[in-house]
Amino acid sequence: MKNKEQIEIVGDNHFSSSIRTPLRADAFDKSDEEKIENIQYHFKKIMEEMGLDLTDDSLSGTPYRVAKMYVKELFYGLSPVNKPKLSTFENKYGYNKMLVEQNITIDSACEHHFWPIIGYANVAYVPKDKVIGLSKINRLVDYYARRPQVQERLVLQILNDLQNVLGTKDVIVSVTAKHLCVSSRGIKDQSSFTTTLEYGGCFTEVEKRNDFLKIIAQEKYNLAFT
Repeated sequence: MKNKEQIEIVGDNHFSSSIRTPLRADAFDKSDEEKIENIQYHFKKIMEEMGLDLTDDSLSGTPYRVAKMYVKELFYGLSPVNKPKLSTFENKYGYNKMLVEQNITIDSACEHHFWPIIGYANVAYVPKDKVIGLSKINRLVDYYARRPQVQERLVLQILNDLQNVLGTKDVIVSVTAKHLCVSSRGIKDQSSFTTTLEYGGCFTEVEKRNDFLKIIAQEKYNLAFT
């Protein structure tokens, strides 16, 4: 068991232990409804410990709303049942240049504080035998974002999944995001944001990687989250 100082160090430095999201073996033994009921009970206790009056009309439904949000919305990406079906198609056109999907919304949460991570992802690949529907890339990004996350892990999970589905290493993923656990607590830096980049195959070549970076630089990020 870590002491309080070690807990703060891990949280402030956003350490990640694995590319896999840490899950218990029994993570999916309970139904969503059971999880919502249990989280509702425990969140009610948290609110009561904070001194809030849950008999107030405005607060009385909050434990249920939070529980449902966690299970059905914010963290739906924890369950493999919710993983989007990544349909691929034969590359009949023989297209062999870079394809870029830009400014995909990231709406996630830091696993160290359960506080929002908001920003954008950019994904590109060079097709070989397979191509994938554009909306499937967006859905995959959202699926991995909708869980307690570390940004470094997020880009790797997206990258590895697309490489496997497309049958090519020629994939690159960038994420630029604002961490509210940085802007709202700790250092309380309101203007900074974080960028992570992972790639393989042809994108290990500087020229090809720079082509991707030039394309995404043409679009300015709307990162004024104030």
